[in-house]
Amino acid sequence: MRYPKYIENNFTFPDFYHVKMNHSPRGLKKPEKTLYQGLQRILPQSGIKPGDTVAIGVGSRGIANIPILVATLCRCIREMEATPFIIPAMGSHGGATAEGQIKVLEKLGITEAVCGAPIISSMAVDTVGETRGEVPVYFSRDALDMDHSICINRIKPHTKFKGPVESGLYKMLCIGMGKHQGALTYHNMALKHGFSPLLKAMGDEIIQKTNFRFGIAIVEDFFDHTMEIESIMAEDIFARESKLLIQARDHFPRLPFKELDVLVIEQIGKEISGSGMDPNVTGRTFDLMEDDFSESLKAGRIAILNLSDNTTGNGIGLGNADIITEKVFQGLDYESTLMNAMTSMSLRKAFIPIRLPSDEKAIQAAFTTLGPLEPITVRAVIIKDTRHVQEFWASQALLPELTVMANADILEKIFLTFDKNGELLAIK
Repeated sequence: MRYPKYIENNFTFPDFYHVKMNHSPRGLKKPEKTLYQGLQRILPQSGIKPGDTVAIGVGSRGIANIPILVATLCRCIREMEATPFIIPAMGSHGGATAEGQIKVLEKLGITEAVCGAPIISSMAVDTVGETRGEVPVYFSRDALDMDHSICINRIKPHTKFKGPVESGLYKMLCIGMGKHQGALTYHNMALKHGFSPLLKAMGDEIIQKTNFRFGIAIVEDFFDHTMEIESIMAEDIFARESKLLIQARDHFPRLPFKELDVLVIEQIGKEISGSGMDPNVTGRTFDLMEDDFSESLKAGRIAILNLSDNTTGNGIGLGNADIITEKVFQGLDYESTLMNAMTSMSLRKAFIPIRLPSDEKAIQAAFTTLGPLEPITVRAVIIKDTRHVQEFWASQALLPELTVMANADILEKIFLTFDKNGELLAIK
């Protein structure tokens, strides 16, 4: 492929600085112990008895300590002389196939060997109710075939809408445990009934009409450490999740800027965010009925350098960027990405941006397509991904702001360097 001539010319990047935000870690020392203690309180109330079967819904999101937490949950169920089974609860992820969803769990470290429970994966669902007079509510047939079902998920701000509950246990009930059919129905009908109201209505129907007993809610701190774990009976989830969401927002990782000229993201992926790159960080959303996230950040150009290993080719969210590299394009499983975009009715997230041959050329293009700005005046930040923004590289134009931030530590000056193939030497 031939590229515009000016992209091939020599270009001098400004100096960058390695910055670390000095937030106080809030992570639990032994999160599995906290979970175990919570389960000892809630399991006797759950109705689970010796000899019963229990379906545990586990999703595709990257959650700190998720293998040991799921293993602890399975162990507690076995201690009750019941039998746990893990089912993928991730809507259309993994290409909306049973095999693909097992692979997603394996990438996250969720296996029978690690967790002590078999994984049962299928896309089969049954209709368990109806809401709003026209919206069918689906639930995993594998889960319904067992005596009880539970799920575990992180509570966090959603990437599409805002409400009293967003991305957490209610979402997992409707979209994750509803499999591809549930996810498709929810996103389609939400364009008529509203994302937040429909989430509540469908979740309530599932709690009332199925064998769902309780959920494990996880909140993480600014550093993606497990900060809080709650075991919540089904009928109490909405009230508790609403309060935990406030806590999650207060500790959600964000950049300390409101406007940037350039944001470079080293990698995007499904385990990083349901949208590949979180609009609560980037400020970027474009699709139907998506709330405005631009108060978080306004970025003139966004460039993506790579896909994460754990996303297994699902590049959802790349359409919210302006520039990608050739390796993003070549690593794309477009069928999986398209399935995700069509199911969520977020077509723009699967659009293909301008692609350039290397990290160097992609970052250069982000700088040189802003208009007549000198490189030393460009406000640019390079991050690993939108889950990890406690450390980043900031261009010299941002230095005056950083020096007066009480919680910003400027560690060292950085000169952007690339290998012989134009690949950026990875940020820390």
